[in-house]
Amino acid sequence: MTVPLDRCCLVELQVSAERISQLRRIVAAHLRHWSLDLHVRPVCRAAEELLTNVQRHVGDHNECVVELRWSGRHLTVSVADNDPRMPRLLSGGGGGLSRVMALSDSWGTCRTTDGKVVWFTRYAESPCTTGLQPRTPLPGGSTFLERPVPVLV
Repeated sequence: MTVPLDRCCLVELQVSAERISQLRRIVAAHLRHWSLDLHVRPVCRAAEELLTNVQRHVGDHNECVVELRWSGRHLTVSVADNDPRMPRLLSGGGGGLSRVMALSDSWGTCRTTDGKVVWFTRYAESPCTTGLQPRTPLPGGSTFLERPVPVLV
């Protein structure tokens, strides 16, 4: 399946509590535009966790880049920041990368020349559209349906 090039969203921002909630709304709007309504809640929650990690471990007002990419089958969300320290999955779980892992099909990290990228993917196939059109009502409503149909013999 080929997906048009507009299935990508790139947002550069300085991390802060206000920006995280704004980005959540931006991600939700893109997912709805791409007809991925069923993925809005888990994807927004996981993206919020990644940004909260940047805020908590790298610092407020640090610049980062959030990218959404949908291939028609898989949705990838990545957050790049300029801190070279790699994140760790804590054994206690409950938040951060543990929550991202629970909300996604796969996740990972990658070093870059400027810092790192943390990403996750979800299987997100385009919903099938049936092309149903509204029908015009039958004349006479339910009485029309109850009348016997004459049979020619």
